[in-house]
Amino acid sequence: MDQSSNETQNNVGHLVKDIAENPHPPRPKDLSYYLVLLFAVIPIWSVVPASWAFVIYSLRTGKIYTFAWKGRLYFAVALCEVFFSVYHYHLARYISGLYLNGHGNLTELQAALKRVLQAGLAFLPEAGPDEEEGNRPGSPAEVITRLEKDDPRAVDFRNYLRTWFRKVPWSSIRKHQVYAWLYWSIFNAPFHNLSDLPAPRRKVLEEVLQLLEHRAGASIPEGSNPDSTPLLLTLDPVRVAGRPFLWYLGVALSNYLLRRRFESKWDATIATYEGLEYMLRIPRSWSPKSGPRPIVFLHGLGLGLSQYKIFLWHLMEAVPDHPVLIPLHPHVSQEIFHPRFLAPMDRHEAAKTLGGLIQKLGWARVVSEESDDDGEQKQASNIPYGVTMVSHSNGSFTHAWMLKAYPKMITRSCFVDPVTFCSWEGDLCYNFIYRPCATGIELLMKYFVGMELGVANVLQRHFDWSSNSLWYDEIPNACDPSKTIFFVGGKDDIVDAKRVQRYLTSHGIRKGLRFNPEGRHGEALLTGGESHMEILRWLHESHDYTPST
Repeated sequence: MDQSSNETQNNVGHLVKDIAENPHPPRPKDLSYYLVLLFAVIPIWSVVPASWAFVIYSLRTGKIYTFAWKGRLYFAVALCEVFFSVYHYHLARYISGLYLNGHGNLTELQAALKRVLQAGLAFLPEAGPDEEEGNRPGSPAEVITRLEKDDPRAVDFRNYLRTWFRKVPWSSIRKHQVYAWLYWSIFNAPFHNLSDLPAPRRKVLEEVLQLLEHRAGASIPEGSNPDSTPLLLTLDPVRVAGRPFLWYLGVALSNYLLRRRFESKWDATIATYEGLEYMLRIPRSWSPKSGPRPIVFLHGLGLGLSQYKIFLWHLMEAVPDHPVLIPLHPHVSQEIFHPRFLAPMDRHEAAKTLGGLIQKLGWARVVSEESDDDGEQKQASNIPYGVTMVSHSNGSFTHAWMLKAYPKMITRSCFVDPVTFCSWEGDLCYNFIYRPCATGIELLMKYFVGMELGVANVLQRHFDWSSNSLWYDEIPNACDPSKTIFFVGGKDDIVDAKRVQRYLTSHGIRKGLRFNPEGRHGEALLTGGESHMEILRWLHESHDYTPST
């Protein structure tokens, strides 16, 4: 056999072993998908078209004048749905036309892209170093050099990067699509042709592309392939599914009643600070000099208090002597009647506002990174130096913003179903926004959460990937389980839990990682689960708490 034949066989062997070339065939829909579609999605969706049909029929036939009081009541409700659907349509058109220039500081973005390319370069064992060895520099200390194509680090990089290109085989991706993705990543703007760009931007793109090819261990062919169109989250058309006025009214009423319930039962207060609405419970006996550390809970996407009421109720019971602060985010809670429903705070505004609120409450002070006399400041202060921050799902983004801005303000961190880790790999974006649903859980999440107007506005028009990405070395005391703890479900439908686990353990996080192989997204907060109890025990710093039923 000649040398060329041997090379051909070797190349074929590499292609077979190259997981970045494995196709992703369409997934068949299971029975749960059709059950959710039939008994949940269609009934909610059909309210609006049924209301239009009833109003038009009543007016065209003149039967509106023959209705008894019940018929007139139905007509009034249907008419409300008709008017609201028009209002909802115009809001959806409005966010579709939003165009936010740039993600942020170019130098900061270039540094973030470099971190992405460095991630996974270091030869860190998946089990991580012994925690007694202390922190290791890991990937941030690595130099980006050209890898061999069959280097496992290059293969892994190509495999997860193609997620941003709809998971097509790596060999089908072309330079035009990569430039479009990089241009969106850096400048949050549509890309047309390299020759049309100003020289400075063209230089940035070409430099980043060269580093990307080094990291991938392969050059990207010239040309264009429409089949590998990249995911441009904040530029692509917004995917919004309508829902009836009665749905939003029910959510608003439920959250209103829960606020009143927390006020009466737990002596909580509802207030607003610099545009940030929050619920606050401070025990009457708590003292800033000797009392336990305050807790800040950052909720995720969904229904706001209505979604987290059981966990928050048990939290209040578990830590009756701790102050508890819960920032309320209407833009991800389906509170369409709130004035800030379509005006979410960005990273800097959110961190500044929440940090200012914590300082105003006397729980901690905003301390700059340049401060070198923290010990004396702490001794001289009559307030506790820091808070315990707990975040769930989308709340981990705000958690990340606070750690980036005021790391010394947060002395303990609890991440539950975090979506901030490995978010640069594309699984979060693809799974929650672009992936066709195949199961009932996926359809529930997409229709009732992901395609809701406010959530779609946040994720598809205000998403800032570089700000939302949190790195291991940005977490103070990440390997100390008494100060930092992570709860990750192995069957999370939103993130690739195995990759999150690998990222954390490779940097030495073991005792503080609670990985449940069978856990689903949100399951850790459900009553009766082991993770639910452990979160409350960790917050209370004891092992004798049992929530009442």
